[in-house]
Amino acid sequence: MKKRDPFLDVLRVGAVLLVVFQHWLMPVLSTDGRTLVTGNALATPGWWVVTWLSQVMPVVFFAGGAANTHSYRAAVDKRGWLASRLRRLVIPVLPLAGVWVVLPDLLLRLEVPPQPVDIAGGITAQLLWFLVVYLIVVALTPVMVKAHERFGAWVVVPLAAVAVLVDVVRFAGLPEAGFANAVVVWVAVHQIGICYADGLLERGRRFHAAMAVAGYGTVALMVACGPYALSMIGMPGAPVSNMSPPAAVLLPLAVGQLGLLLLARPVLNRLAGPTLTALGTRCTTIYLWHMPALVVVAGVTVMGFGYHTPEPGTVAWFAAAPMWLGCAALVLATLVRVFGRFETGGGRAVPSTRDTTAGFVTAAGGLLGLTVHGFGPDGPGLFDGPVPWAVLILTGVALCTRSARVPEPEWAPPQVLSHV
Repeated sequence: MKKRDPFLDVLRVGAVLLVVFQHWLMPVLSTDGRTLVTGNALATPGWWVVTWLSQVMPVVFFAGGAANTHSYRAAVDKRGWLASRLRRLVIPVLPLAGVWVVLPDLLLRLEVPPQPVDIAGGITAQLLWFLVVYLIVVALTPVMVKAHERFGAWVVVPLAAVAVLVDVVRFAGLPEAGFANAVVVWVAVHQIGICYADGLLERGRRFHAAMAVAGYGTVALMVACGPYALSMIGMPGAPVSNMSPPAAVLLPLAVGQLGLLLLARPVLNRLAGPTLTALGTRCTTIYLWHMPALVVVAGVTVMGFGYHTPEPGTVAWFAAAPMWLGCAALVLATLVRVFGRFETGGGRAVPSTRDTTAGFVTAAGGLLGLTVHGFGPDGPGLFDGPVPWAVLILTGVALCTRSARVPEPEWAPPQVLSHV
């Protein structure tokens, strides 16, 4: 039996927490009474360097690749594995959608100004992009594991080449082509996680140091000589974004980050414990509700009491940051306590191949629709509001919850690792 890898647990929980804290510290907010004025602290000159470490989506997909490989190989019924992954990822979205389908209209009836309500609904739904992409990556896991078993680490090479080719087309004047890398880039990083699961990265500290130097060196070269932005996250108003859509520069960034993390693995492993395990069982809930927690804090302090964020980098900003984070953390802890119960495996149903496929397509379509349209009042068109997209998500979950048969093996290996 494969033992639990504490390194992956630490990476997964640590990456989600870093995403949360970064999203809470980034907004620069103020109000003129009825309008919310927004900015981004990481747009401060020179702060782009922080994003070379704080852009942790490569770490999330890497850890997911390793965890998916372990759990997929341990699964007795592979179709059941796919359905269980969808349920674990998507069921926690249902209460979020249920709340936000009705909340914007309720706030408007309470005479909350429309502009901050639109912003709140938009940023809450926008983060669902991750689940759209991750569902695709999970669906491709069986194929990518088989490819790895046949070709080893070489599978990453054509994926990286395709990512670069997509960027060439994107920057040559067809920006829409760049969205293909929303799949290609993250599948490539996920594939590196598969390599880790098979021990291909276990080559000693010199190799890990070489990964860090080569990865970050390549990032610096691509930024200096290519069309890529300095910041590894999207900046409002910037002519180029490395994240929306994902650019090929994120691949060497992933290599550099993983080199540093593997060097620090002995220290990171010591962070594993009961608290981290408890957080790990609620990672999806934490991710989904951390922006609503920010909305609550910002709504009360900024729109309610006229608070404005101090100038980023000043003494006042650093002094206010712990209090801001503390208030958001208290609200999030309450939300996780209420809604965390939905983050379960969703049962052991094994739907038919047709239902599983339809469930993945339907759920991903609903999540994508919410990502694009946001949570807001219904518009004139049928698909302008959140209700049809929420129904699609619910339909996808229902399809993957309906059993064609329920296997009862005499012995089944336990799920080794859970993941976001």
